[in-house]
Amino acid sequence: MPIKSPQPWRTPKVYLLPNLMTAGNLACGFSAVFFIFQGMKSPESGSHTYHTAIAFILAACVFDALDGRVARMRGQESMFGREFDSLADMISFGIAPALLVMDIVMSDFDERLAWTIAFVYLLCGTMRLARFNCLAHEATDDDNKDFIGIPIPAAAGMIASLTVFILWINEGDKAIGNWRFVLLALVLLLSGLMMSELSYPSFKKVNWRTRRSILWVFVAILVLVSAFLFWKVVPFFLFLTYLVYGLVRPWISRRWRREIEEEDEEFEPELVGEDDDSDASAA
Repeated sequence: MPIKSPQPWRTPKVYLLPNLMTAGNLACGFSAVFFIFQGMKSPESGSHTYHTAIAFILAACVFDALDGRVARMRGQESMFGREFDSLADMISFGIAPALLVMDIVMSDFDERLAWTIAFVYLLCGTMRLARFNCLAHEATDDDNKDFIGIPIPAAAGMIASLTVFILWINEGDKAIGNWRFVLLALVLLLSGLMMSELSYPSFKKVNWRTRRSILWVFVAILVLVSAFLFWKVVPFFLFLTYLVYGLVRPWISRRWRREIEEEDEEFEPELVGEDDDSDASAA
């Protein structure tokens, strides 16, 4: 009986621009972990290291939002990109927030309790990413594009933005007092939401070609500028809005959901021109 020769090894498709965004995500996550460890080694450094680490986690959220959109717009989605993105997310949105929470509450709780709660978040985030990859591998073009459970970048952004908001309220004091109970409760809530089957919008149809009224554009620009200028306050309310929206979404009418999450239907035929074949094939 002839022996079948093994399949030849093939180099996966690696596209430069989207994977460059993912590398930026990974660099921010690594930097956040580095500054968290710096704060652990030097408690006298105050909240400066926390602020720096949180800024890197929020910057990682921006890179993560860009890599998928760049890949879809250029028709450069690939299995390598998906796996690379998940591994980067594990550092930026799994390990970094878990270490941040464990460090900031460890002085007020038993070390084993702080470790356990941080590990529960890390475990749920890892399983959430694994489930996402399994669903993405089996998905077809006609499948619903919503996230099942809150995505881990949103969970990490919520933790980071709440932490910097608490530090802002406490005027930079690392001893956050009773706020630590709120932070721990939030970590447990987010852990459960990541493993839940609640449907969260992915906003994948919102891209550089999305058209809105001039009022929508004005509000969007105002929010982005405010989030940059007042990064210790505004991102917290943005992530909180997304978290709450996923909880109340089942009770919102289809028309309002379409208005919030998708492009206007009358504009869709105009989005694909004669020179946009690559984008159309990726839609």
